[in-house]
Amino acid sequence: MRTHHPDADVSLIQHAHDEAAVWHAGQTRRSGDPFLTHCLAVAAIVTDIGMPPSVICAAVLHDIDDTPCPPGRVAEHFGQEIADLISAVRAAKLAAIPLSALNFGVARSPAFKPTRAEAVLAIRLADRLHNLRTIAFVAPTRRYLVAHETLDVIAPLARAAGLTDVSRELHDLSSAVLQPTPTASAVTTRMLILLLPTPTRARWRAEWHAELAALPTRRARTRFTLRVLLSTPRLSWTLRRAACRERRW
Repeated sequence: MRTHHPDADVSLIQHAHDEAAVWHAGQTRRSGDPFLTHCLAVAAIVTDIGMPPSVICAAVLHDIDDTPCPPGRVAEHFGQEIADLISAVRAAKLAAIPLSALNFGVARSPAFKPTRAEAVLAIRLADRLHNLRTIAFVAPTRRYLVAHETLDVIAPLARAAGLTDVSRELHDLSSAVLQPTPTASAVTTRMLILLLPTPTRARWRAEWHAELAALPTRRARTRFTLRVLLSTPRLSWTLRRAACRERRW
């Protein structure tokens, strides 16, 4: 954030982090990771887009309505503007956002003050992007629906709004879901079956496949697969050693 807004007060974002940590405590994602990791990842993407602290704060808190957080608490602690932005993010239909309301070309300027539509779009795009980065943990039917929607609506919207890097990654991740690379997946799966301890196989396979899906070219996927193949024996030894220690304790 210091790159885009060097004079910004980060205390608001720290407060948002602490608040989200309280209300999302005990919640996990399908991957098993704490749900807070998703909130922070979305905020990081929003920061890279060039959004100011108020929008970053809303990004951290964008799923707080799915927690026991009392109504009105966000407005009380962070102001009505941020509370209204969170509500708008949850209610927005991306296809209905007019492109004439978007001007992300100046988002890198420290003086940039996004419109409500720009702030909403930034958070929703960041949310979708992180969900796609971790989509390997989602059921296949849902995975394909998300990928199709992203290719048909969301990636083109990001591109038209001027967020070409975001659009490109959304497109590449969605395409990888709809057109997976079976050879690389099959090789890494066989190595997992042969070498990794049984309790850890599903998690590592899902994580490797998610990383593989994020790579845009065949060459990059091939290099990644080779790195996985070379590192799997050492990883297997480390995991088995840790499992033995746990059994002894």
